[in-house]
Amino acid sequence: MADVIEGYVAKIIFHNDENGYTVLSLHSEEEEITCVGNFPFISEGEYLEAQGSYTDHPVYGVQFLVESYDMKEPKDLLSIERYLSSGAIKGIGPALAKRIIKKFKSDTIRIIEEEPERLAEIKGISERMASNISCQFEEKRDMRNAMLFLQQYNISGNLAVKIFEEYGQGMYDIIRENPYRIAEDITGVGFKTADEIASRMGIGSDSDYRIKAGILYALLQAGNDGHVFLPERELLHRTKTLLNIGEDNIQRQLISLSIEKKIIIQETEDTRRIYSAVYYYMELNIARMLHDLNIRYELRSDYIKKKVAEIERQFEIELEEQQRTAVIEAAGNGLLVITGGPGTGKTTTINAIIKFFEAEGLDILLAAPTGRAAKRMTETTGYEAKTIHRLLELSKLSEGEENRYMFERNEHNPLETDLLIIDEMSMVDISLMHALLKAISVGTRLILVGDVNQLPSVGPGNILKDIIDSHSFNVVKLTKIFRQAAGSDIIINAHKINAGEQIRLDNKSSDFFFLRRIEANVIIAVMINLIKNKLPGYVDASPYDIQVLTPMRKGELGVERLNQVLQHALNPPSPEKKEKESHQTIFREGDKVMQVKNNYQLAWEVKNGYGITIQSGTGVFNGDAGIIKEINLFSEHLLVEFDDNRLVNYTFGQLDELELAYAITIHKSQGSEYPAVILPILDGPRLLFNRNLLYTAVTRAKSCVTIVGSEQMLQFMIDNKSELSRYSGLCDRIKELR
Repeated sequence: MADVIEGYVAKIIFHNDENGYTVLSLHSEEEEITCVGNFPFISEGEYLEAQGSYTDHPVYGVQFLVESYDMKEPKDLLSIERYLSSGAIKGIGPALAKRIIKKFKSDTIRIIEEEPERLAEIKGISERMASNISCQFEEKRDMRNAMLFLQQYNISGNLAVKIFEEYGQGMYDIIRENPYRIAEDITGVGFKTADEIASRMGIGSDSDYRIKAGILYALLQAGNDGHVFLPERELLHRTKTLLNIGEDNIQRQLISLSIEKKIIIQETEDTRRIYSAVYYYMELNIARMLHDLNIRYELRSDYIKKKVAEIERQFEIELEEQQRTAVIEAAGNGLLVITGGPGTGKTTTINAIIKFFEAEGLDILLAAPTGRAAKRMTETTGYEAKTIHRLLELSKLSEGEENRYMFERNEHNPLETDLLIIDEMSMVDISLMHALLKAISVGTRLILVGDVNQLPSVGPGNILKDIIDSHSFNVVKLTKIFRQAAGSDIIINAHKINAGEQIRLDNKSSDFFFLRRIEANVIIAVMINLIKNKLPGYVDASPYDIQVLTPMRKGELGVERLNQVLQHALNPPSPEKKEKESHQTIFREGDKVMQVKNNYQLAWEVKNGYGITIQSGTGVFNGDAGIIKEINLFSEHLLVEFDDNRLVNYTFGQLDELELAYAITIHKSQGSEYPAVILPILDGPRLLFNRNLLYTAVTRAKSCVTIVGSEQMLQFMIDNKSELSRYSGLCDRIKELR
């Protein structure tokens, strides 16, 4: 049975605004008690009744762990004076609190609430100040009442604060009538949370509000799967499964949502496409902006060829025919796509294009979707490349708004350049492409570079493939494998895999190995030996630089199990290493971790050798990888240093954004390059084990690929051409505007 204590908050020792974690000193009649727990809304002087249990902390001594609590208005004169003296009401200090109590005694609270003008009878309080005191008191009372009201529906303190801040006194009607609104209006609240609240409120399963929210949630989940729209039949199936109701009810609400302009229903020959309104207009705008950029420049071909020949002589490079064509097309067109597999000379082509336009005196910008891809682009070109987010100057939308962001560069403040080259275009999703194109003025040349055979973006859309398939813009496909690349079995085998051809597994290669193993535990033991002993010296890298890539999250060789095993092997528990368990994952100092969602507000900084901040900004993105440098159990923060030396502080409440990264899915490896890659391939979902996935994994390795597992499953992946289809209409939108 839980212990119960009560008293007023004498001092707030520590309070985390983001997750509500608080350490406070509670003054009861008998003693002062150190309490720890989640108090999203608390101030000194508040009177609490708390339920919980006592514990003896090895560092901080006896503490009371608060499981639940009630905030109460102070009743006796001493409690009222302590509350007013605490600073909870701005403008009232200990001396003024004494004068108020002396004047109004036990009637003080009623006077503040009902006759605040009488406070002006006290020396030192003006009428304006009296009104302000009353307003503050009322706000805090309203918050207390709101917390109590929401707690009865098992709404967490953090969410309760968000709801009250969003709706104020209007929240009561919203929660009673349509709690699904919180899923639309409040960042971080999903349909399932709103549905649980609605169920507790007694709202029926066939409520119009519920069905509409379910449809929008199904479309949101489809976006997480990479889809820009859903065919009507699939949307009906997903929503029916989610809500467990009949299709007729869903059909009626589709019409209603269409009238409200929250969804767009597009009629096609074979089906009706259902878009969220945001993605529909993004697709239309992307198609229009691409056409607007596709300007033909009249330059004499003999002049261009002469300039290209000069570049080859000056920089001692020899371009083959497709590469020269790419430079010529770049000079004559406002929009160009360059695509090709590994070893086909994309980097050399980009460098030649840069040299050409540099000689013409034009301004050039380079960018890529991820930090790793931008860093590699910088190294191979000698010119600074930025992430697209940094190029567009990501910033907060406004203070206090969570995960809401904007780009400073847009149609009103476009990028100042003559030429923009974007690498790794297969990773760019519909939202990022839309933001990028808005920031490009008509007349700016845009060159999109990427390997169309790589996996598509994590976010919705199939941008590079749709642009190429539309046959509406100039596309140069590089196919020749160059001599230096032809000596690499990684590149040779990647092209064979892409063509569906068999690869040699005789281990006579110096950079591509296959180890036959048919038991999961044996495969794991082999991988650990490779990472710890064999590969670091072979590729001149640390064990942390060697990346395990796996097709799946679940199973014996999935990300979740592999990370537990590899963590124990590479970074075992130690008294010198602090650790924190969160969402069934143990994070330990020294662990290799990865950010698994875009967080546009998360602050970062880069420090020099003296600990002085030399660069700072916001935004940590899906796929960014780093090492846990420090875990602070008192302040509940975890410090990660990412690959590009950015330091990021995570609160314990944000740890759901991190995962261990000793092993990652092949999807998460997009845009990255590792000294050595290990691929465990044994068994799994046949649809997932396909050629596209294997090709992407192999091309992530710079110096060495080692596949450990089943020869039959490897061959199955090479033969399996099926890819998870994506619903994207950009190709059609582009064709419509031709």
